[in-house]
Amino acid sequence: MRNDRIRKIHTGFLCLFLCALMTLLPGCGMDLSGTKVVLTTGLNKDEVFRIETISCSRPEMMVYLTNIQNQYENVYGTEIWATEADGTTLEERVKDNALAKMAQVKTMNLMAQTLGIELTADESKSVENAADIYYDSLSRPEIDGMGIDRDTIASLYREYLIARKVYEHIIADVNPEISDDEARNITVEYILIKTYTTDATGRRVEMSSDEARELFVRAEEAHDRAVAGESFDSLVAEYSDSDEMIKSLGKEDLDNNYLRTALFDLANGEISEVLTTEDGYLVALCLSTYNLEETDLNKIEIVERERETIFGEQYDAYVQNLTRKLNDQLWSEIEFLHGDDITTSDFFTVADDNLILSEQ
Repeated sequence: MRNDRIRKIHTGFLCLFLCALMTLLPGCGMDLSGTKVVLTTGLNKDEVFRIETISCSRPEMMVYLTNIQNQYENVYGTEIWATEADGTTLEERVKDNALAKMAQVKTMNLMAQTLGIELTADESKSVENAADIYYDSLSRPEIDGMGIDRDTIASLYREYLIARKVYEHIIADVNPEISDDEARNITVEYILIKTYTTDATGRRVEMSSDEARELFVRAEEAHDRAVAGESFDSLVAEYSDSDEMIKSLGKEDLDNNYLRTALFDLANGEISEVLTTEDGYLVALCLSTYNLEETDLNKIEIVERERETIFGEQYDAYVQNLTRKLNDQLWSEIEFLHGDDITTSDFFTVADDNLILSEQ
């Protein structure tokens, strides 16, 4: 009898799924580009949206929304919801973000139907286990406030794991060969003399050209003293405006080809010329031209980015012709839950720790 090797959900997928939950950008709502959109028509009163044959209920959405809300409050406090940007409250952005993430999971479950992907018996058991763990952690006010039962949680975890399985299926053959040079990380100690300040509101204010010229002379002075053999540590303390002294860098960390070439061409112990960056003037001492540990980690990150790109291309192509129906009235009525007994925030953590895939 074939024995499947069992493993936990790979963190790459969770990063792909959760990164938008903590990085709010304008327009993070349900992406309707290239799709047929119908508002409210044919939806039940408790349906938030429907994508083709699969729908999202209000209780399901409340699970995502309440957990994301409490994740924010755990870090920033309840006063965070007073924050506005470009006329949009943070609460509205979190709502739109939760909507987008739920829509993504639902869409990937439609993809699973097309691809013939289903959960194995072991995977289904992990869904039931995760549902028990999370549901048993909830208070009665949380259960009533979200309007859920245990079956709601099991269904959400089942769809979440199926989405994960779809992702794994699509990226299964994406294993690019990454050379040491492509992934190479260097380590530098540096002096940064900033050519900007910040005002009382934290807004960046660029210095005048005359002020910048004076700072360039100061950077040249630091450079000349370093080349003459003075302690670079002491020069960093005397000249640098950065809170950091040492940094490991990959080529992908430097969008500017001028900086990339200047820094990656340094030999061990070599000091750069004064380099102009968007933040100011930089003088760098190369501590290592090849950080083995960081290079190996960078190879993994490069592969993950390539996999996410491949998945994104296939996902975007799939959603182009889907019909999505959004219950605009119901969505506008959905609000955050507040109360001393509404603290649940580990729905996604329970998924990370307990949902498993059977590796064939």
